[in-house]
This record gives sequence, C-alpha cells and structure tokens, in this order.
Amino acid sequence: MEAKDKVLETLKKSDQPLKGGEIAEKSGLDKKEVDKAIKTLKTDGLIDSPKRCFYSAK
Repeated sequence: MEAKDKVLETLKKSDQPLKGGEIAEKSGLDKKEVDKAIKTLKTDGLIDSPKRCFYSAK
C-alpha cells in the first residue's frame, strides 16, 4: 500500500480532522512521507483542509 493510500485510509477512519503529525502517528508512516502524500491528495481533490494544518477526507 502506498503512503497516500495509507494517509487517505487513516483520514477516512477518523471522525475529526487530523494534523500531519497525528496522521503519521496513526498510520505508522514517517512525517515527511505523510506531508508528500497530503500534497498529492490535495492536488487530486481527495482531501480537504477545514482549517489550517488540519486535514479530512472528502
């Protein structure tokens, strides 16, 4: 499973928006990998940022 798939899965399981560090902790990925995945997922329109530095799945 790719990093972006893990990040998206983690966000879908969460009932509230998460910060990058929280996503890294819950998914077991490195923070840098999470940041790259978030950037890709935002570009693809699969995740949303309801407030600065917090992310949720659409």
